[in-house]
Amino acid sequence: MPTVGPGSKILVTGANGYIPIWVVRRLLEKGYSVRGTVRSADKGQHLQDTFKSYGDKLEIVVVPDITKDGAFDEAVKGVDAIEHMASPFHENVDDPKEFIEPAVNGTVGILKSALKNAPDVKRIVITSSVAAILTDTTAPSTFSERDWNEASIKEMEEKGREAAPMAKYRASKTLAEKAAWDFYNKHKSEVKWDISVLNPPFVFGPMIQQVSSPTSLNTSMQYWWNFVIEDGQKSRQALSASNSWVDVRDLADAHILALEKEAAGGERIIISQGPFVWQEWIDIARSIQPSPLPNRKLPEGFPDIKKSYDRNYDASKEKRILGVQYTTKEQATKDMLEDFAKRGW
Repeated sequence: MPTVGPGSKILVTGANGYIPIWVVRRLLEKGYSVRGTVRSADKGQHLQDTFKSYGDKLEIVVVPDITKDGAFDEAVKGVDAIEHMASPFHENVDDPKEFIEPAVNGTVGILKSALKNAPDVKRIVITSSVAAILTDTTAPSTFSERDWNEASIKEMEEKGREAAPMAKYRASKTLAEKAAWDFYNKHKSEVKWDISVLNPPFVFGPMIQQVSSPTSLNTSMQYWWNFVIEDGQKSRQALSASNSWVDVRDLADAHILALEKEAAGGERIIISQGPFVWQEWIDIARSIQPSPLPNRKLPEGFPDIKKSYDRNYDASKEKRILGVQYTTKEQATKDMLEDFAKRGW
């Protein structure tokens, strides 16, 4: 299926978010035009200010509630491709339905709008998560795109409101992605576009979105800040827990490559730089001298912790199809510390 290149107009949903704003930046840098959706006009102002040098190459449209029927009907008109990155806003939600339905409706909704109003769209890239792939297990595991997180769906179905918040979140990601594939497979004979789904793990790296304080960081960066910067006692078990990560700038690059590479169409692709244990980030942050945060006493953790990567992801498909060039932990750490310093944190 034909894909897009510089000069094309790309719709980026949730454009003011941590990951999407980097995608907007990369697109503009490469010569694309961008239409970005935000929930309110004031959220769009930061985007306009950040990218004012690009003039009318950036257009902002307000979509107050992405879960409403037809929310994207106007936004999709006249674009060549879509980066669907917006997530529904949750606050103090207990009922699993209130997690699941907005996630599913937000994802399927944009596909419905594209089916109805965007005959020239060539590709829709959807940001999912390894939350839709992994299953918690004590045994060392390597997950691939063939895996689905059925366990979180089962827990949510069995326990309802009593299910763990993480299970509800992971189930919502899994069901939203499944719904996207179901919709696409049902309608692909009617459309010129295909979909590509990207599944990142933890996302770290410097920020260009509007963020006022560490307490308003997005989830991945909140974890990083709490483990690496906040001086509080963390258990040996927590600091030796195995996870995987990707730098936000590399994930943005992956989103552009997924638009441009024909072979990415119809594929689910894990985007992971590799595994880590939290102690590694602590050690790296402490090793950077002079420290970008001289007034902060960074936690020491347990430097004798052995790196045991029990949870891994097979990223061979990404290497074969996209070929992202990944940032090192050392560079990402330095860039994050310098970002925090600039913000006076």
